[in-house]
Amino acid sequence: MANQIAAGEVIQRPASVVKELVENAIDAGATVINVVVVDAGRTSIQVIDNGRGMSETDARLAFERHATSKIRKADDLFALRTMGFRGEALASIAAVAQVELKTRMEDDDIGTHLSISGSRVVAQEPVSCPVGSNFSVENLFFNVPVRRKFLKSNTTELNNILSAFERIVLVYPEVSFTFHNNGVEVFNLKASNTHQRIIDVFGKKINQELLPISVDTTVCRISGFVGKPESARKKGAHQYFFVNGRYMKHGFFHKGVMQAYERLIVTGDQIPYFIYFNVEPENIDVNIHPTKTEIKFDNEVAIWQILTAAVKDALGRFGDVTAIDFDVEGKPDIPVFSPTGDGFNAPKVDYNPQYNPFKESGQQVYRRNYVPKDWESLYEGLKPNSSEQKDFFDVEPPSAEGIIEEKAPTHYQYKGRYIMTAVKSGLMIIDQHRAHVRILYDRYMQQMASSGHSSQKMLFPEVVQFPPSDIVMLQKVMPEMEHLGFELSDLGGGSYAVNGVPTGIEGVKIDSLIKDMVTTSMESGSLDTDAINHSLALSLARNAAIPLGQVLSNEEMETIVNELFTTSNVNYTPDGKSILCILKQHEIEQMLG
Repeated sequence: MANQIAAGEVIQRPASVVKELVENAIDAGATVINVVVVDAGRTSIQVIDNGRGMSETDARLAFERHATSKIRKADDLFALRTMGFRGEALASIAAVAQVELKTRMEDDDIGTHLSISGSRVVAQEPVSCPVGSNFSVENLFFNVPVRRKFLKSNTTELNNILSAFERIVLVYPEVSFTFHNNGVEVFNLKASNTHQRIIDVFGKKINQELLPISVDTTVCRISGFVGKPESARKKGAHQYFFVNGRYMKHGFFHKGVMQAYERLIVTGDQIPYFIYFNVEPENIDVNIHPTKTEIKFDNEVAIWQILTAAVKDALGRFGDVTAIDFDVEGKPDIPVFSPTGDGFNAPKVDYNPQYNPFKESGQQVYRRNYVPKDWESLYEGLKPNSSEQKDFFDVEPPSAEGIIEEKAPTHYQYKGRYIMTAVKSGLMIIDQHRAHVRILYDRYMQQMASSGHSSQKMLFPEVVQFPPSDIVMLQKVMPEMEHLGFELSDLGGGSYAVNGVPTGIEGVKIDSLIKDMVTTSMESGSLDTDAINHSLALSLARNAAIPLGQVLSNEEMETIVNELFTTSNVNYTPDGKSILCILKQHEIEQMLG
């Protein structure tokens, strides 16, 4: 019972099992780790490594609560060099699943096969197996049906597994990893350096967005990569902090990174970064939460200042104009003009100074008499008293009764953001961007509900690169995106060609739009059709709506106001933000009274 209670914190979902087993494999010194999942971990999770393996006694003891070879006393928590240390993971996994372990040490001729179900040892026998460990976890939460019932869909659970997997592979580039889901290879990562591992996980395009950072002080050593200002995105940016080989979440350090981009990116946008801290183990405490993602530092303020300075330095070096050094070795010499004359003569032009184009020569010149003798007859119809002149040249000005005063504008735009218009009760103020989001959202939702869709072919298809974790969601929302008007074709390797887009989104960056739509669908957490349609329509409406600061004509403002009042909700955007407010007449009088 104690193990099952502990599993509620340590093993929350299949991703927790993958995380714990892979971290154990790394602590065992493995150089090759293979992960195989079936049905997003519900049916089976298998982790195979070529580490040191375990003896027959250690294999049996490893599943006991608090049995660990990584620490021997409480003080060792402040000198940790391993991923795991509490000895709770294997005991918690065995308490809520059916586990089989095959392991062998290098010096042993034969290995050990151990079967455990619900914390009870079912069988233990010798087996022939390679050096290392092979964990197979099946039927997770089979004896805790309530926990199994509250697992999310396979797509959501697979995304969580891939996220946990990515956090580990990014910090151990010297280890080779493979990942298979339902027999399909998702990752095949060869041993490399940190930069190449980031490219292997997130695609080649991210290589153009990264700037290296590196600083070494007595307090800590910081290395990694941060994104260029033009790589900023509203959401879905890849942001990772690692300390001593362990992934962590740290809002204070995140603010330090974003402060370096102040006035370089739009407020609210996010920058990708992969930052690795290396500090002395006694200066941090990782034993705060069972997930070990929250870490406390003894000198947070000093590290924050070093981090901000390192990011600013990387941005400063990126913005400098480098000196141009022409390589002239082996190139032909280009002669340079010298006014003193070094054997080079200026070109001369020969001309005849006596030539006069207006002087008649001996040749016959034909001329026309441009003024005919009877030229007056050509203008007989244009005499002062003729009716033709009156029609064309002597038009009488209109009377004062025919002049219509030009109509004053009915709307006023304030600071390129708000539309102000008079109503019976006072002054109505409309946020033009939010109003357009509501208009477009209703239009897209209606379009997806109908059978037809309008798509505009792209003259030059644009290629969008997705990491494996995003591809899982992309394949789920692909039918709805096609219903909106997108046409995507799979090029392999996580690349998709965008052959068509919905009409009416001219000027929108297609790459960022599609990634934002997929990210929004992932964040929604629900995979029913209505939720997917809502997230896709909202994301598309946000990107296609008129931006803040765009100057509108009176006709354009009139169109927005009229279309807004035909939508399903004139007061709020689909995500609950206010669209308009009315300043009452009596409030205006009180302010001016």
